[in-house]
Amino acid sequence: MEQQSSHDASYQEKSQHSVAILDERRRAALAEIDNAPFSWFHVKVCLVAGVGFFTDAYDIFAINIASTMLGYVYGHTKNQLSTNQSLGVKVATPVGNLVGQLLFGWLADILGRKRMYGIELMIMIIATFGQALAGQSSAMGIGIGGDYPLSAIISSEFAATRSRGRLMTAVFAAQGWGQLAAAIVGMIVVRAYKDAILKAPFPCVDPIDHTWRLLIGLGCVPGVIALYFRLTIPETPRFTMDIERNIALATIDIENVLATGKSVHGEDAPVQRVTAPKATRADFRAYFGQWKNMKVLIGTAYSWFALDIAFYGLGLNNSSILTAINFGGLTSNKNSSLYVYQNLFNNICVGNLILSIAGLIPGYWVSFLFIDSWGRKPIQLMGFTVLTILFVIMGFAFDKLENTDTTNKRVFVFLYCLANFFQNFGPNTTTFVIPGEAFPTRYRSTAHGISAASGKLGAVISQVGFAQLVNIGGTNKFINHIMEILALFMLTGIFSTLLIPETKQRSLEDISNEEQEGYIQGVPEATS
Repeated sequence: MEQQSSHDASYQEKSQHSVAILDERRRAALAEIDNAPFSWFHVKVCLVAGVGFFTDAYDIFAINIASTMLGYVYGHTKNQLSTNQSLGVKVATPVGNLVGQLLFGWLADILGRKRMYGIELMIMIIATFGQALAGQSSAMGIGIGGDYPLSAIISSEFAATRSRGRLMTAVFAAQGWGQLAAAIVGMIVVRAYKDAILKAPFPCVDPIDHTWRLLIGLGCVPGVIALYFRLTIPETPRFTMDIERNIALATIDIENVLATGKSVHGEDAPVQRVTAPKATRADFRAYFGQWKNMKVLIGTAYSWFALDIAFYGLGLNNSSILTAINFGGLTSNKNSSLYVYQNLFNNICVGNLILSIAGLIPGYWVSFLFIDSWGRKPIQLMGFTVLTILFVIMGFAFDKLENTDTTNKRVFVFLYCLANFFQNFGPNTTTFVIPGEAFPTRYRSTAHGISAASGKLGAVISQVGFAQLVNIGGTNKFINHIMEILALFMLTGIFSTLLIPETKQRSLEDISNEEQEGYIQGVPEATS
């Protein structure tokens, strides 16, 4: 009996010793990722994830340009889509996004980041092609939605601590190039069909029908190029370690991935399972039941919600706003083929091009420069504050700024570009980055998906609101009050930002609010 109890004590001691060693090994392996020098592998992660965002932004903002084209093809009353038709075109994608963000965010925490990464891109490619043929965009939206949590988490979990903000921002900044590409492709396609448009009887249905399908369909191309790289990107060692709970494989993966960009899988892969916190309903409730964790999720979700009300309220309605101020200064007869061409080329495509170059793209890259030195929280607070002021000015001075005086129009476009700039050098970038860092590995993708889906809920509300309000009192007569409403939402974003922690120069495990020493609680007796 005595021998038995001493044997049990000895076994327990050995078990505790091996748990302590594995716990130490886990922390050492994580430190290796956190302190890794910037390498070609990090560049590859940035490019592979970035191409997805390029495609997302191209598809979303091509719809903004195509909605004016669709008006000439399907708008049987005033050669523009009815309020509900326009709303349907613009809302289908954000609704799909919302579903994709929640679904793929959750699945990536269960089945793995790598496994889901290729699937959502395939959905996006097939659906984009289908939209060009049939005009259906909800399925495309689901694929695009999946890209948000997956690209954020993959770039976050592979990044070194000191450059994580810049790596994630560089991925997200690909949106700016996608928006620019949509405007350039729109210009090229409209220019290519110039003769056909001018020769066609007003409203030029046949050539315009070709232009919008080409514009949307070309969104497949970057996705097809990226697909191979998406399918061959390794699983993140954090997923292997903390969700599959295989310390041995994760440790080897870290060495291989950082050296060669490849991971070990198949029969040769070592297995060493451990007992550690596991994602369950009870564990989810226990973790987010603590105010210190719940307030972070509320902060990231509401900040994204408030931001997207303005970002999509403006972004998907750039064309309406450019037309309202007659940006291109068109003077030809509105019922002529010449006006159709000039409106699409000068007002819509060139106008969107200028907004991209002047405001959207510089904002992303100024964020890139400062995000790891200033920090995420100061940039988000500054952005929301400046946006509140800009929307107040644009709202209350809109009637003066949009009149026929060219100088006033330029002032309005300048303020509008400034708003785009401070969205991107501000909350549009940080609301993407922070949820990819602020939660433990087992909930990181799910929580990012919840935050991003809150944003898309804001986008849908914004589109419905814009559509119902914009023409109160006459065509585009309510835009000034819409700007004032956006100012109010920007103000609320300042308060939700106060709930969020500063994440710069901190390891993902430190930010997660969980004690890392003793994270591994045991080793199963039988290992295979």
